[in-house]
Amino acid sequence: MTHIQDHKTIHLVGIGGCSMNGLAQILRDRGFAVQGSDANQSPFTERLRELGVPVTIGHSAENLGDADLVIYSAAIKPENAERAAAKERGIPELERSVALGQLTEGYKDVIGIAGCHGKTTITSMLAYVCEQGKPDATVHIGGFVDILQGGVRLGAHDMFITEACEYVESFLTLKPTVALINNIDDDHLDYYRDIDHIVEAFRKFLALLPEDGLFIGCSDDFRVKALLDAHTGKTISYGMRDADYVPANIVYDAMGCPAFDLLYKGKTLGRITLSVPGEHNIINAVAAAIVAMNAGASFEAVAQSLHAFQNTRRRFEFFGERNGVRYYHDYAHHPAEINATLSAAARMERGKLWCVFQCNSYTRAKTLFCHDVKGFNAADEILVPDIFPGREVDDGSVHARDMAAGICESGANAKYIPTFEAIRSYLDENAKPGDIVVTLGSGDVYKQTEKLL
Repeated sequence: MTHIQDHKTIHLVGIGGCSMNGLAQILRDRGFAVQGSDANQSPFTERLRELGVPVTIGHSAENLGDADLVIYSAAIKPENAERAAAKERGIPELERSVALGQLTEGYKDVIGIAGCHGKTTITSMLAYVCEQGKPDATVHIGGFVDILQGGVRLGAHDMFITEACEYVESFLTLKPTVALINNIDDDHLDYYRDIDHIVEAFRKFLALLPEDGLFIGCSDDFRVKALLDAHTGKTISYGMRDADYVPANIVYDAMGCPAFDLLYKGKTLGRITLSVPGEHNIINAVAAAIVAMNAGASFEAVAQSLHAFQNTRRRFEFFGERNGVRYYHDYAHHPAEINATLSAAARMERGKLWCVFQCNSYTRAKTLFCHDVKGFNAADEILVPDIFPGREVDDGSVHARDMAAGICESGANAKYIPTFEAIRSYLDENAKPGDIVVTLGSGDVYKQTEKLL
């Protein structure tokens, strides 16, 4: 079988991806010659160039150069020009998650942060703790963290903290010694048959733990609670109540940012004040605190780091103000994430709360946003533009109008407006100074949000 260690020059197709850019930096830190290409320029590709990694914008067979191994992300298909050239030249290939799994083999402790929602934030919070000096872990994140100027923190070679992504079961390539599961939900139904199939994938992830491994789980989520109850190894639970670690005496400031005492089995460890909004970030912070303290960090260092933590880009990111209306964007694209984000926004001092939601696939539109729609009720009005196709082709079976109708049937107030230019005009006419607009989705809505300003 192809193994990274047998190669010297590695070409990454899609090097600007959320996970791929971090992988490139880790490979470079481990002594490999690294290069790559991507379809578009981004903050990730700019950062790689700053670090001296050759990056080509656009895909071409010539980009391979002297590479003796190609790593590609799940979004890159076999017909891609560079993958096709690698096959023709007999250059071995590895899928991103397999390459990441092989890299983690060299670490004594591998901490996998899993869950359908929150894993990027939890892992980013841990990067802030590591920046305080303990633990001095390498941290691999699927998002852009400003203090890291990218998606990776390069640390000592004995501890590796990484997002463990459930999409296409890619987290099963890891060899975790600690597994954290924040929640399990019905997402990625373009790959999974149903929720039982998803739960089974997480069960397989836990089965990768060694006998002396640790499972940290959020018992607020009934599916995670069932896995905690069934697990025969060492476990730690956390949640809003009835768990080993719980928050108490919660208060929110005018921006919706919480402060709370952290309790372990009834004993107060100290107080944590966050600079990011929402109850969901209390849970994320508790999860990060458990992992960090289990890895040797003091509570004081954890509390200081969590207070300093600013959201990863595209997580409730402030984009700007127009006509006295503040605009924020969040990557939320699942009903549970949307509910968490809009509930956080609703706690802020504000006028009307507007939501602009762009669904990023036809499968997701059909399975999650046309019938029994959840998550939007905290918003006063929801504007729904055309669906972003993502990896899919429009077969005509679902339209953004169907989503707007489904959201209205569920008790919220939604309107279909096809383009972001038309949405800007609508907001200019109807939004008042002091209102808040939150744009949501994992397609290109973060770019489109600029049009609203």
